[in-house]
Order: sequence, then C-alpha cells, then structure tokens
Amino acid sequence: MNRIETFRALHHAAVPLLLPNAWDVAGARILEVAGAQAIATTSAGIAWAQGAADGGVLNRDRMLATLESIVAAVAVPVTADIEGGYAESPEGVTETVRLVCATGAAGINIEDGPRTPEETVARIRVAREASVALFINARTDVFLSGEGDLPARIAETIRRATLYLAAGADGVFVPGVVDAETIGELARGISGPLNVMIGEATPGVEELGTLGVARLSSGSAFAQSAYAGLRRDAERFLTAARWPARQMDYAELNRLVARG
Repeated sequence: MNRIETFRALHHAAVPLLLPNAWDVAGARILEVAGAQAIATTSAGIAWAQGAADGGVLNRDRMLATLESIVAAVAVPVTADIEGGYAESPEGVTETVRLVCATGAAGINIEDGPRTPEETVARIRVAREASVALFINARTDVFLSGEGDLPARIAETIRRATLYLAAGADGVFVPGVVDAETIGELARGISGPLNVMIGEATPGVEELGTLGVARLSSGSAFAQSAYAGLRRDAERFLTAARWPARQMDYAELNRLVARG
C-alpha cells in the first residue's frame, strides 16, 4: 500500500513524473540507481527479450514472472504494462489484475488497441473491482492509429478518456502525440492525470508541466536503444574484432543485480 500511495502522489507533484520503462531486473536496477522515482514495465521489451512479438503475443505467466522479479529487485513503485489484460474476456482481466496485485505492483496500464471503447470500459471496471487501490492508467491508441484528422482524433481521445475515467481509471495515457498545442488541448479536455510518451519532438519537462501533463513515459525507447547498441557492437566485433565502444563496469553490474 505504501508503494501505491507513493505512486499516486507522484501524479500530482509540481513537475511531471518521468517514468522509464524496464524489461528485466538489471535494467530496472540501473533505472532506479539513475534516479527514477518509479518504474514501468514495457510489454514490448519483455516480449522481445523472451522471443515474442509485442501486441499481446507473450503469455501472461511469462509477463507476470518478469514483473514479479522487477518488483522484488527495486524499492521504488513499479507499474505493469498488461496490454489489453492478457485475456479474451473481462472476467479474465479480473484474474490478471489479481495476479499483478500479488506481485506488489503499484499500478497497471491497460489499453484499448483494437477493442471498442465499450469493451475497454468493461475491462477497466473489472480491473477496478479487482483492486480498489491499484493505480489504473487507461491507454487509448487513437493517435497511434492515425485515423481521422487532428480535430477528430482529439475529440475521440477526450471522449474515450471520459468513458475510461468514469469506469474507474485513475489516469489516461495517450501515446503518439508530441506537439505542445495538441498536448495542451488534451490536458484541458481530460479530467484526470494525462500521460504522454516521449518522442524526438516532445516538449521539455517544464513545458509539459505547464501544459498539464502529469506523467511522461519512455515506452519501448530504452529497449530499442539497448538493442541498437548491441547490434552496433556485434557488427563491430564480427566485421573487425573490435572491443565495444561503451560498457558498464562488470563489477558494478554484478553489485546492482545482487542488490535485487
């Protein structure tokens, strides 16, 4: 409960919560030592590390095993990306949320994706019934889909956000939006903490706070960056037998993971 209360409070701080996403214990410990006040999991990173594509392909038990290990390894609150709930029905989402709570996680992300807003509302309701305390962040993919013109996407996002908050969500996550004007309009139209995802053109943290953003996520960006570095170093090794350009110290990594 202390982690949940701490996590909730971070959404109402003077500056936006900078929330990095981890996919394994070593990465989560690095993020914690770097100064993260809370950590989220990334469904994409966890799936890729286990040989699955992102998008609900990874099985729930494997996701939960990774989540449990990350929660146990860090002292800060952890929120879990559970995609659409890893279940065919709302009833299955109830079981997923109960299992997530058993890991000690402080929150969840649950997304609409291909589901209708009404189907997503049903999933949020059962998630709330399964845990009164858990911070539920409802993600809507209107901007990721790219359908409709900008005014239509803004209106539909606000409409869905209103439905999701009424169903029991605590906050709303709108990935795919990076320009200040649109972010500000969304923040004004959504009556709950707004979460956006970082991109190359995302405003700085002070401006985001002024615009009304409560939380900024890294999404799969760190996983993509780590794998890009691995590919670059592998190519240097395989083509020229070159030592990796940048490494973390071996002993430091050992200490970080052992602390977990």
